[in-house]
Amino acid sequence: MTPRKVTDTSFDTDVIKADGPVLVDFWAEWCGPCRAIAPTLETMAKDMAGKISVAKVNVDENPSIASKYQIRSIPTLMLFKGGKVVATRMGSMPKQALYQWVEQAIV
Repeated sequence: MTPRKVTDTSFDTDVIKADGPVLVDFWAEWCGPCRAIAPTLETMAKDMAGKISVAKVNVDENPSIASKYQIRSIPTLMLFKGGKVVATRMGSMPKQALYQWVEQAIV
């Protein structure tokens, strides 16, 4: 599995109506910390396949969904479960901390 590219139009189907938990990375091309965390998210998508899905929303290309969730800083990671936000983190973080945060949030 690799992170899924999600858009304003596909967000409802890909995230809100998803069967399991979805970790959404709100990011932009020009954002250094966003690029730094991307390989960890790709690894996580493979390592945790079946437990969570990983989605990426480019805030420059999808301003409506970024505005709806009041994204003010990127990267912002939001974990959705049952169509609702259950956890939010802003900024990059080490791989181990990211995995621990997700594991605790999806229990």
